[in-house]
Amino acid sequence: MGVLELDEAKRRAREAGLDLVEVAPNSQPPVCRVMDYGKWKYQQRKKEQKARSNTHTSELKEVRLRPKIDDHDLGIKLSKARQFLEENDKVQFTMLFRGREMAHRDLGLAIMHGVRDKLADLAKVEAQPRQQGRRMTMVLAPERKMPTRGKSKPAAKDAVPGAPEAPASPPTEDAPPATGPAAEVDESTAPASTGGDSGR
Repeated sequence: MGVLELDEAKRRAREAGLDLVEVAPNSQPPVCRVMDYGKWKYQQRKKEQKARSNTHTSELKEVRLRPKIDDHDLGIKLSKARQFLEENDKVQFTMLFRGREMAHRDLGLAIMHGVRDKLADLAKVEAQPRQQGRRMTMVLAPERKMPTRGKSKPAAKDAVPGAPEAPASPPTEDAPPATGPAAEVDESTAPASTGGDSGR
């Protein structure tokens, strides 16, 4: 479009059913772009939501045990702990002692060691078993960063001779995508911001 008066640039944006968006206010003269600003903002929000969904923050999960837990219940607890560890979360095992069970703390310690050994393939001990009143705790952490479930990317296919090349990468997010030609506005008539003035 070249250098235009502000009113003329707005008129052309309205005729195209688009918005006049200032993208380089400090240039001489300031540079504007004719684009669908609402559509661009929507696309940016979708990208941000996708990026957040791919980010997993490690948490501390708790699994409670009892000194007299049977093998079936212990297996269920271990399966849940394994799921937490595969999702890159730490797991705190808490052994609760009641009444006369305090006289059998060695039994609780043996269960803790068994849990440690059964999860040794994907976890390391971050905090050794220790007694605090009627509670015994132990913390396991993932041995290495595990891929988050449902987030793995498919492997790239081998290149096939004669196949067309992949399309070029999309533009970066530093500059909003344009849906129309760029417009320069003369500095003497341009305000500090001219964003989103279509339809008026």
